[in-house]
Amino acid sequence: MFEKFIDWEKNRHKYAKDWKKRTGGKVVGYFCTYVPEEILYAGGILPVRILGSHEPQDITEPYIFGMFCPFCRDCLAQGLQGRYDYLDGIMISQSCLHIRQAFTSWQKHIPVDFDYYLYMPNKVQSKRAYPYLRGEIADFKKAVEEWTGKEIRDSEIDRAIEIYNKNRRLMKNLYEFRKEDNPKLTGLEAMEVVISNQMTDKEEHNKALEEVLKNLPERDLNRETGVRLMIIGSEDDDTEFIKMVESIGATFVVDDHCTGTRYFWNEVIPEEDRLMALAKRYIDRIPCPSKDWEDRLRIPHILNLAKEFKVDGAIIIQQKFCDPHELDIPAIKKALEENGIPTLFLEFDVTVPIGQFKIRCEAFFEMFMEEDLF
Repeated sequence: MFEKFIDWEKNRHKYAKDWKKRTGGKVVGYFCTYVPEEILYAGGILPVRILGSHEPQDITEPYIFGMFCPFCRDCLAQGLQGRYDYLDGIMISQSCLHIRQAFTSWQKHIPVDFDYYLYMPNKVQSKRAYPYLRGEIADFKKAVEEWTGKEIRDSEIDRAIEIYNKNRRLMKNLYEFRKEDNPKLTGLEAMEVVISNQMTDKEEHNKALEEVLKNLPERDLNRETGVRLMIIGSEDDDTEFIKMVESIGATFVVDDHCTGTRYFWNEVIPEEDRLMALAKRYIDRIPCPSKDWEDRLRIPHILNLAKEFKVDGAIIIQQKFCDPHELDIPAIKKALEENGIPTLFLEFDVTVPIGQFKIRCEAFFEMFMEEDLF
């Protein structure tokens, strides 16, 4: 049922190359989910998120600090190794220091036809963030038009917003099936769907989602759900880790990270000023900790997800040296545990020590068995 999404995720570079050949369009790689993809899509461009491979590498040290997070170094390694040689452009919306450095190093050492740094407000709680970002998106739109030699009309932005909003609704419909006592899909399958979503044409992804949603109500996984887990924290697309955890008596039923719900949770609310509508969506979306400074808006959202998806426990992950999440984790851990949700903290690197993590997860799950919490 999920084979197509798995193929797209595993063969992401082939998909992009085939898309270019089939459509004659341009492909732009982006480093952060605050990038307003709708503008690229409206311009006939395929947005592809630049992700790592979870393979050891030793080529990034001359280009980026070794103390920067493994995710940004893994992403840069993919570029230096030529795996993204099909990209016509790269861009970023102001993110954390580490991923910004990966973008800057890519700019200098892996030249492409188009590169763009979109200035995204860090203080998203400010009312001034809306007009500021609206202006930045207008500048970005103009830069894309100048690069492609094609005007991006309101009708094309409307179409992009409609397609992206439909995808967000379909993704939330998919996640509804994870709320059931016996979820209709595993956490691994959900991860494959979300990751593939960030590197495929949304119209194609929508069609595949609609097909899955038709058949999902009758599906029986024929497996014990076990401990209902939430995964929270830094970027995570490590399918081997998810697969391991779900093989030892648990099921991931929901997540809060940028390769999960934070990517698709909020829709664009259409209005006459299309660029302001886009700005509001990206300001009001579930925030990354690099933006969520004062009010900790994420914590009530995380607690609400835990309640809705009937979470037993949470695995909190941090990419090594990830400063925003390191600052974020104590408050989240405290809030979850005060609400009766035990947590396990794990620190991720480029490669995950599956054996060691398996032992720690098994010990965590034994606590639920002993206390008969599920």
